[in-house]
Amino acid sequence: MREATIARRTTETDISLTLALEGEQYAVDTGCGFLDHMLELFARHGGFGLTVTCKGDTRVDHHHTVEDIGIVLGQAFRQALGDKRGINRYGSFLLPMDEALVLVAVDLSGRMTCCCELSLPAQKVGDFDSELAEEFFLGFCRGGEFTLHIKQLAGKNTHHILEAAFKGFGRAMAIAAAMDSRRPDALPSTKGVL
Repeated sequence: MREATIARRTTETDISLTLALEGEQYAVDTGCGFLDHMLELFARHGGFGLTVTCKGDTRVDHHHTVEDIGIVLGQAFRQALGDKRGINRYGSFLLPMDEALVLVAVDLSGRMTCCCELSLPAQKVGDFDSELAEEFFLGFCRGGEFTLHIKQLAGKNTHHILEAAFKGFGRAMAIAAAMDSRRPDALPSTKGVL
């Protein structure tokens, strides 16, 4: 099984996260209801087993919680992928959610880049500051050393746009992390390292 468990404690957050690249069960308790919902969607649509608990400094706001969970999730993916032999490496998905349409593309490259182009009309969705979505994805790329592009092609409802982004993120990551049956032992790089 390709799995990872990461525990990370700082003065701002205390996070425990377990990821199974082939899994179905998920349980998320971050202290931020909307983030819980987005991570559940990510796990379900990606086909990942995911358990997350976080105690964060939410008396300040949800910024540290969201960013740090992104970092830890990226670290867990990097660990679960091992040396990355036999994976597809690349994945992309175009996901509609009602009027919203979001393209997500990922390269499990070992290089960190995050390009997040979301135009979010509302500043908040529930208890979640909309601008924190980009902080989550940036943290994920930092923790995993991955390249991620998220581009909104349509959408007027902030909840729908973010839901499309997280579902598409799950689908794109599932494709990239899946084993390539044509080259089960090959490293998907001409450099010989990822």
